[in-house]
Amino acid sequence: MLDTIVRCLPNVPSAEADTLPLVSREWLVTNGIGGYASATIGGLNTRKYHGLLVASLANPLGRTVMLSHLVECIALPDGRVVQLSGEEQGGGRLRVPAREHLTEFRLEGGLPVWEYRVGDVRLERRVVMPHRQNTTYVIYRLLDGPAMRLELRPAVHFRNYEATVATPMQGGYKVALQGDRYEITCDDPALPPLRLMLYGEKPGFVHEERDLAELHYRVEADRGYDAAGRLWSPGALGVDLVPGATSALVASTEESETIAALSPDEALDAEYDRRDRLLRTAPATLRTGVGGELVLAADQFIIVPVGRRRDAVRAVAEGDELRSVIAGYHWFTDWGRDTMISLEGLTLTTGRWREASSVLRTFARYVRNGLLPNMFPDGSNEGLYHTADATLWFFHALDRYATITGDRSLVAKLLPTMTNIAEHHLRGTSFGIGVDPADGLLRQGAEGYQLTWMDAKVDGWVVTPRRGKAVELNALWYNALCLLDSWTREVRGSATTGRWTEQAARARASFNERFWYAEGGYLYDVVDGPEGDSIECRPNQLFSISLPNAVLERERWEAVVDVVRERLLTPVGLRSLAPGSPEYRAKYFGNLRERDAAYHQGTVWGWLIGPWVDAWLRLNPGRREEARAFLGGLVAHLDEFGVGSIAEIFDAEEPYTPRGCIAQAWSVAELLRCWSLTG
Repeated sequence: MLDTIVRCLPNVPSAEADTLPLVSREWLVTNGIGGYASATIGGLNTRKYHGLLVASLANPLGRTVMLSHLVECIALPDGRVVQLSGEEQGGGRLRVPAREHLTEFRLEGGLPVWEYRVGDVRLERRVVMPHRQNTTYVIYRLLDGPAMRLELRPAVHFRNYEATVATPMQGGYKVALQGDRYEITCDDPALPPLRLMLYGEKPGFVHEERDLAELHYRVEADRGYDAAGRLWSPGALGVDLVPGATSALVASTEESETIAALSPDEALDAEYDRRDRLLRTAPATLRTGVGGELVLAADQFIIVPVGRRRDAVRAVAEGDELRSVIAGYHWFTDWGRDTMISLEGLTLTTGRWREASSVLRTFARYVRNGLLPNMFPDGSNEGLYHTADATLWFFHALDRYATITGDRSLVAKLLPTMTNIAEHHLRGTSFGIGVDPADGLLRQGAEGYQLTWMDAKVDGWVVTPRRGKAVELNALWYNALCLLDSWTREVRGSATTGRWTEQAARARASFNERFWYAEGGYLYDVVDGPEGDSIECRPNQLFSISLPNAVLERERWEAVVDVVRERLLTPVGLRSLAPGSPEYRAKYFGNLRERDAAYHQGTVWGWLIGPWVDAWLRLNPGRREEARAFLGGLVAHLDEFGVGSIAEIFDAEEPYTPRGCIAQAWSVAELLRCWSLTG
């Protein structure tokens, strides 16, 4: 089954002008605990986040770049030495040796494969990370040609993955032979050693320490960050390539026994077997083609947060296991909002019901003062709670879980938590989040905080504060009240008071009275804000239709859907603000301040294709084939940026250039969910 999931990119010509696809497309391999390996398909590290081993270490270390780069050369029998992997020279000049020799890049079962040709020599390279290990295998096979020598020069700069590439290097890098492994250490005793191991014929090491100075990180320069950095190399590792045999470099922060447990072939086979089981767990319609690709892409985001050891120990003691969702690669951690929005697509659509239950139970443990954590900063055991909507998405996620799986026991278990959340919202909780007793609508806002999903903030500037009563928050609040009413009656009996029914009815009446913007024929984005009511045309209004309990009166659905289609819909998602607004930005580009000014002011978000399809199908029931047509742009996007995944955001106008994270959980989740829904 897995051999049908192949995405093959076209051959890359050798002309200098054609180097861009090699440095603008990136690959990603993950390990199920938050660690990863990633770079451009041409071998250049263009981001500070790139590396062949970015290990997920116990807090407070967090994700750490351990093996940054690998220069790969082959020594041919005629004496020529050919460099295969790419590196970048100082001053911004690109040098991509691979462009002359890279004949194919593809994903097989979601894992990257490179094929190189030098004359009659044909060589294959693969990268795999064993599940739940901070270990990377770089595997080589000589497909055609005589035996030859492979030389590998590793380069390191141990640092937190968020640290700039200009961060001073750790002092005192040393390399030592420990048995059949080489260990690289630095002066920081908190960091584990990087253990390197060679597989193949005649392994060897030439000790030749070298600084690689003024390496240029192209994307960091574009984003306004330090772009020149240094790496340290201990020397060159070598191994013979023999036809029909496997050679490999293993890089790991795990203990020696763990590293030795799997040969390269065993590691690759084990990961392919695991991925094959994921496909067999998914519905039959999602086992091949685009559906199968998205099932495998979804797997990258579901993690065990090993850094929070205390919480993990407590969960295991209760017979449970912590589970969470990485919001996006490379730089996001696990976020409450993203997790709850993504849950259905990542786990329920794919048949991973047990993991869905674990995620919900995990986050229930973290509820404080009626709020779900917004995020867990990398390296921290404590969550941040500055969010008004993540908690309300929790209700939606639990409902989707119970509806799809039929497991009502989790509803009963979590009902006290959900009731406590609602009561906190009625009384009022942190950050000004609470129900207005005058009309039953939910309001939020605190100076200096960004509490909705439109959460850009830079240098103390909250770009879209949306203080007051936001349209999607009240759609979510109404949905939560309806669900809580239903769950309470189900668990505690039909004689239970209709308290939540009354709250829901009041919120619905007030919503339809206050949010309809008659002049525009759509919904206000925020009412009763510090500056009055906002008439900005944004996608948030769609949730008044798309959620299971739609708060908007039926006769207004068509007008809202028409406005969104005309002003916000693009081939890759919805604009976050309609053109024509003074704050509208067509491109997401530049330094941090410039980017954040555009983040929710026009920039297209791929995940919003989900509520669009839901709302459109609710208005046009049964027209699934037409609804699937809305997904075509995102499916085509699988060939670019983060190959095999879906970007976080896109520019607001053609050519809708992908931006932000190369792989975003809710982008993949909502495309996958809608692909299944419209199949």
